[in-house]
Amino acid sequence: MRDLKRNQNTTKKVRLNRRKKKSKPLSWRKILHRSLRIGVTLFSGALLLVGGFFVTQLLLASDLFRVEQVVVKGNSRLKGEQVVALSDIEIGINTFTLDLGLIGRKIEENPWVDTTRVRRIFPRQVVINIEEREPVAIVNLGYLYYLGKQGEIFKVLDATDNLDYPVITGFDYAKVQAHNGEYGQQLKRVVALLSSLSRRDLFGLNQISEVHFEEGGDLSLFTLDGGVKIKMGTADYDRKLSRLERIYAQLRPKLKMLEYIDLNVEEKVIVRIERPKQMAKG
Repeated sequence: MRDLKRNQNTTKKVRLNRRKKKSKPLSWRKILHRSLRIGVTLFSGALLLVGGFFVTQLLLASDLFRVEQVVVKGNSRLKGEQVVALSDIEIGINTFTLDLGLIGRKIEENPWVDTTRVRRIFPRQVVINIEEREPVAIVNLGYLYYLGKQGEIFKVLDATDNLDYPVITGFDYAKVQAHNGEYGQQLKRVVALLSSLSRRDLFGLNQISEVHFEEGGDLSLFTLDGGVKIKMGTADYDRKLSRLERIYAQLRPKLKMLEYIDLNVEEKVIVRIERPKQMAKG
């Protein structure tokens, strides 16, 4: 049998041998120092907030920051007064009350404006930098619209607009209005073709009257002289136009006799001569 009495004595000795932890006295100096530091931080923050509020009110009430001049840069089609009117900036308004982002968005509501940057020039000037859209063609969608260099349709033409651009046909108004993604890519192809033509002398933009979008996605050109159809396909416009330019001097006097020119066969220019009606009947 176990000696229970002995075990009890041993347990008591172990307990007696344990050291009693002495509780440390509170350091009031540290507590006071910490409290003082927190109080100073809070007071400083409150002082900054109050000071910032009064400084803001002072700036808003000061005549030193009243707008005296609005400068417009980058405009060519729009007059400076038109841009200022679109901005709704009033002379005499405090510059700190202006929402520059909102002003930019207001100006960009005009279809000619692509991007806008509005800056404060302290103390009394505001500068508006705009980038205007540049039309490269006119798209016939029932009404006539300008096509921009990024492939965007951005403005319906009015009586004052310039009509001296190639006309784009074959696009569907409903799909354009629905922002059809495929149509967006096709319009960018049209811009790429026009860009290639703009860099050429023998057969350039001044030689064409129309770009037509075919149902299958191909693009065709129509010459200004004789209205001859030139089949361009879907790609490699630079190479195809270079092939055409090599023989265009010989073709040009005969354009009225041609039915079409096909550039879709590698390294060839296929020309179809229109047959007289009498031969066609026989």
